[in-house]
Amino acid sequence: MSILMKTDCDRDKFPNQSTVYGPITSWRFGQSLGIDPIFETSTCSFNCIYCQLGEIQNITRQFKIYVKTQRVLEDFKQIMSQGKKIDVITYSGSGEPSLAANLGEIVTGIRAIASGIPQFILTNATELGREEVRLNLKQMDKVIVKIDAANEEMFQKMNRPAKGITLDGVIKGILQFKEVFQGQIEVQTMFMPMNQKEIEGLANILKQVDPSVVQLNTPKRPYPLSWHRENRGNHLGIFDYAVSKLKSISKSDAESLKDQLEKLTGLTILSVYH
Repeated sequence: MSILMKTDCDRDKFPNQSTVYGPITSWRFGQSLGIDPIFETSTCSFNCIYCQLGEIQNITRQFKIYVKTQRVLEDFKQIMSQGKKIDVITYSGSGEPSLAANLGEIVTGIRAIASGIPQFILTNATELGREEVRLNLKQMDKVIVKIDAANEEMFQKMNRPAKGITLDGVIKGILQFKEVFQGQIEVQTMFMPMNQKEIEGLANILKQVDPSVVQLNTPKRPYPLSWHRENRGNHLGIFDYAVSKLKSISKSDAESLKDQLEKLTGLTILSVYH
């Protein structure tokens, strides 16, 4: 499904005019500087029910240049000139960053400016079946893919993908990418009450993917009821917009899931509660 979206670049409504944001405190990676190669409006091949961007305005698989490389590099230089502590550079932002056709060019440009800072990407992995996307992501130091569901029914309920995307296709794309990628692949899994009983099915998928680390998350950020560019950040309550509280799992449930997954997979499992 594709949704016709509106692009609103009004500076009063969207005061943040930079494709680079943060740094944001990450529970895994320290001070993470965000790179947004989508930017103009929320654009993704998923419309996850828990997305920190809220309802995705443009649900699509369109692979194109959304923001010119030079603009991203200029914004990056501006942030770097401020002398802020930056531990990692993370590609995420206003949707699915792998849809940006110039992503590899951006990575190369940023590495020329700040070669000592590792570059990561948060991706839903829907586009890893495309050779162009695999080439772009090969340049990353770490690729963190999203796997929330153990079966197609839950995949469609939680991730609400664009037409034609299936869980099986996503897993096949990840495995295809693993054949050419020299860096680390990690998995992020968002647990909510609706999917926390699918632990055995998820364990089977994780064993197949065999990531270096599995991150267990649960919604700790609110679900915005309207699109704002500031949604890219940590939702620290400094912006005035309506949000909806999402159902999360408890710390004890998270610990139980962590223990079960460790026993079932033998993988390194990390919980957001730690």
